[in-house]
Amino acid sequence: MLDWEERRQLVKVANLYYFEGLTQSQVASKIGVSRPIVSKLLQKAKDVGIVEIYIKDESAHTVELEQRMEDRFGLKDVIVVPTAGYSAERSKRAVARAGAYFLSKNLKEVKKLGISWGTTLAQLVEEYPFSKHEDIKIVPLEGGMGRQYVEIHANQLAYEMAKKFNGKCSYLYAPAIVETEELKERLMDMEDIKAVLEEGKQVDKALIGIGNPHENSTLKKIGYLQDEDIDHLRETGAVGDIGFRFFDENGNPIKDSLNDKVIGIPLEGLKEIKEVICVVEGTHKLESIRGALEGSYLDVLVIDEPTASRLLGIKGK
Repeated sequence: MLDWEERRQLVKVANLYYFEGLTQSQVASKIGVSRPIVSKLLQKAKDVGIVEIYIKDESAHTVELEQRMEDRFGLKDVIVVPTAGYSAERSKRAVARAGAYFLSKNLKEVKKLGISWGTTLAQLVEEYPFSKHEDIKIVPLEGGMGRQYVEIHANQLAYEMAKKFNGKCSYLYAPAIVETEELKERLMDMEDIKAVLEEGKQVDKALIGIGNPHENSTLKKIGYLQDEDIDHLRETGAVGDIGFRFFDENGNPIKDSLNDKVIGIPLEGLKEIKEVICVVEGTHKLESIRGALEGSYLDVLVIDEPTASRLLGIKGK
């Protein structure tokens, strides 16, 4: 039985997080506790019934969007997140939170979970509640080393998700993109790197994002792509990437040296994974998402409502 003060704290934390839209880190700073404590308090608020979460908007419109997306693109499941009127940051957080919730309810019989990289997946990991899944191992799907933006690299996300699961993770000790194909081959012959890449091919589920190299590019922001690289990618017909692997509007991997210098799971390898969950947000990624769908790389899609509407050709969204 909760006493008055404990119930008051749970209500306050839930209100700041769910209604005022603060991140767990911002809530922690505001009330003077650590972020893991905020995560535990939010979980307790759900456990005792103070908070009830419904990810799906049960309006006919949202349900119809999900069904149409599933039918049009042959997807196993689609979660459309209402984000009308949201800022870009709040919209990404809402989609990431929906992705975290979906994953938390769909871990049955999962022994290995693959994770890619990026800002949306980093947000998903932050939103994911602490839970007991000691038997699940988290595996990075591509390399990622350096001193900048390490918080969005696959290795770091694997580590952070393993902490949330109270489980274990592997580490892929290699850059995501190397200077030459010869260096890539040498690295991929190393036993530790080869073993983790093999693990990545055998995960039960994979969490991925999608990038657009031409607009709001995280790859450019962190220094993986220069202006001349982006110009070259445009010439090759690249519309997006998954895990640093670029593809065209039909989902075909582009034939280019950039793709040949990546240490990670190839695009075709995604099709061998039992379930690929893509969490993506933003209409600026419209063509990138469409290309990934054309390539049949995705099984589950968690997406914001405006982008889902435009993918279906619905005007005014």
